[in-house]
Amino acid sequence: MSGYVQTVVIVGGGSAGWMTAAYLSKALDKNVQITLVESSNVTTIGVGEATFSTIKLFFDFLGLQEDEWMPKCNATYKMAIKFVNWNAQRQHFYHPFQRYEVVDGFDISEWWLKMKRNQEAFDYACFLIPWLCDNQRSPRYLDGKVFDDKVQNLFSREHIVKKNILDHLKVQYPYAYHFDANLLARFMKDYAMHRGVKQIVDDVVDVKLTADGSIDSIETKEHGSISSDFFVDCTGFRGLLINKALGEPFIAFSESLLCDSAIAMQLPTDIKKNGINPYTTATALSSGWVWNIPLYGRSGTGYVYSSAFISKEEAEKEFQEHLGEAANECKASHIKMRIGRNRNSWVKNCVAIGLSSGFVEPLESTGIFFIQHGIEELVSHFPKKSCNEELIRSYNKAIADCIDGVREFLTLHYCASDRADTEFWKATKHEIQVPEELREKLRLWKNRLPNNKSINPKYHGFESYSYSVMLLGLNYLPESSLPVLEHIQDQNAKATFLEIQEKAAYLRRTLPSQYEYLTHVIKSQEQSEYINENKIDCSLVNDWPNQTTVPIS
Repeated sequence: MSGYVQTVVIVGGGSAGWMTAAYLSKALDKNVQITLVESSNVTTIGVGEATFSTIKLFFDFLGLQEDEWMPKCNATYKMAIKFVNWNAQRQHFYHPFQRYEVVDGFDISEWWLKMKRNQEAFDYACFLIPWLCDNQRSPRYLDGKVFDDKVQNLFSREHIVKKNILDHLKVQYPYAYHFDANLLARFMKDYAMHRGVKQIVDDVVDVKLTADGSIDSIETKEHGSISSDFFVDCTGFRGLLINKALGEPFIAFSESLLCDSAIAMQLPTDIKKNGINPYTTATALSSGWVWNIPLYGRSGTGYVYSSAFISKEEAEKEFQEHLGEAANECKASHIKMRIGRNRNSWVKNCVAIGLSSGFVEPLESTGIFFIQHGIEELVSHFPKKSCNEELIRSYNKAIADCIDGVREFLTLHYCASDRADTEFWKATKHEIQVPEELREKLRLWKNRLPNNKSINPKYHGFESYSYSVMLLGLNYLPESSLPVLEHIQDQNAKATFLEIQEKAAYLRRTLPSQYEYLTHVIKSQEQSEYINENKIDCSLVNDWPNQTTVPIS
């Protein structure tokens, strides 16, 4: 094994560090010693609490089911993002985890343009999920069945897909998750250390390089020199290894994405009284937007804004006014965001994962997604001791293409919106740099909605329906419907619209609320743990308090 990597040192904890440690401990299950070095003096940002639906692949690979990790992370379901005040009319719209139905070869959204554009909101006409979100429904029944029959088999214990990777995924999972980022990091830490990952709590004071510019070792305050064959930089915006030690330049996205600062806050919530929304909310304010992420027991919220248009003090005042009395006793944390990516995320024998690799404003919950994508690509490109330059080049291209694709998609959120009532929102129309490739697509999308052939072809996690949803919600509509639809009978489209409404009504009636379902899961887990810890014969358990007898798959 002398020519192969036998030691990996991860510098930095938090979500990025411990997710990397957990995944590598499973993927590299022999002959590799993984060590994570983290400082007790460095606080993690801890606000990456919403995800893509593809995060399911990460938990599947680790062999984890929802009832094992969700209660321990105060996790909830996320079926969509609700955009509020992003258009001139201040009408909200949903970006759901749901593909369009196809009628006679065309997305139902194209039929909506022909038949319903002036009658009914596109998201409520074309999707089930907005109706479920408005009614705080859970995406799962109490017996564990998922409301979307097309993917039900993929959620059973017998069908955990361990080999699927992000850019090969052919299905659309109907939901993602919200979770407490610090609790998730702790859960991943326990998982990784159980599998043999070594933790060192210490401060890194220096990084030693070899003659060829690779990292030889890190110097720590209490544990001295720690050498390794391979290093992973999870030090966040500091980029301690990739930027400071190896000198890799950072490419800023400030000409396209204006928001560079955030104020974060945690709000207590009465979930029994108010329920739990199964979606993230993104509410536009004067100089940016506010996220709201509902967890089991609290909400995470924050104002992402551009410091060029509003001061730190003014932003906090506007944020407090938006939140109202609920925020009176809450502490606000100010964050300066580094928006962009490294020119290369892999340099010599070091890979940057998470914020140290790249970050865009969290408008579409891409932070955890970038971590997952970076880890997956690292495993598929994992090197020998002497790192192959072609592998490194391939990895860097995959990471750059992904982040650049997301950058383009987020730029669309601003330049396609018809809101222009403040200096910030005017700037998003006239001052930001829109890549010519996106400008060309926008001209096309004024004539027909996006499809798989007209969106960014490089893998970045978003499908054509996501582009279509944003354009329609932002009032960037094609001037007319597709001419070809005038030559096709519309009875099938009418039937599909009716079927969507009937199915939505049925699901609203029959699905439990998110609060009911998650409370059911927690009580079931507590009962199971109590029985196991006390070695109770299940046949003797007849009257467990608030007993739920339906197993969670």
